[in-house]
Amino acid sequence: MERHFEQELKKLKKRILKMGNLVADQIHNTMLALQTCDTDLASQVISNDKIVDKLDVKIDKLCQRIFALQQPVATDLRMIMSSLKMNNDLERMGDHAVGIASRVEAISEYPEILKELEMEELIRMTDVIVKDVITILNTWNTTFVRDIFIQASAIESLCKKITDNILEEMGQKREVIVVASALIIILTQMERIGDYSTNIAESIVFIVDGKMIKHKKPESLFLDPDPEE
Repeated sequence: MERHFEQELKKLKKRILKMGNLVADQIHNTMLALQTCDTDLASQVISNDKIVDKLDVKIDKLCQRIFALQQPVATDLRMIMSSLKMNNDLERMGDHAVGIASRVEAISEYPEILKELEMEELIRMTDVIVKDVITILNTWNTTFVRDIFIQASAIESLCKKITDNILEEMGQKREVIVVASALIIILTQMERIGDYSTNIAESIVFIVDGKMIKHKKPESLFLDPDPEE
């Protein structure tokens, strides 16, 4: 029975990593489609979402099966609970990738607006943060978790800056209201991808070190706790 339990945990780890890689590919393709206004690639992202959803269900069922047949404790319990949360976070990231991809067509007639708003750097940062957090998920090395929080904070700041610029642009050019509205939604979803990346980083730290780092600032991560806490 113990050997079977270990095999189920290994299967769970593999499926979570598979989900992570799949979602990272979805986001990479979405960012590429956004940058190049490639509507065909955007459509491919939307079509592939069913694969993400199918794997999401498989992971949930596997976690439920492990809970039903075993009584996991300590590290194993942290692994299963965090896997459920990471699976949900990854699925939501996949949804945001689809949300962005579905708006590529709306901006495809205004490719110059992306350069005017200097969105290339934000697109790159969003792609990189997801790749980096999946690397941590693969290695279970929490050394670079702090970097994920720093990257997410930078994405949030840049999203706000670009959104402010869009709102100012909308006030001056009424003809771009539709594309501007689509871009604001895209920016919100890119920011959320950064937020979910930090959620996954938090879960990995919880699994590996048994530490809760939710709501902590990047500069305070992994410092010794206050003795009065």
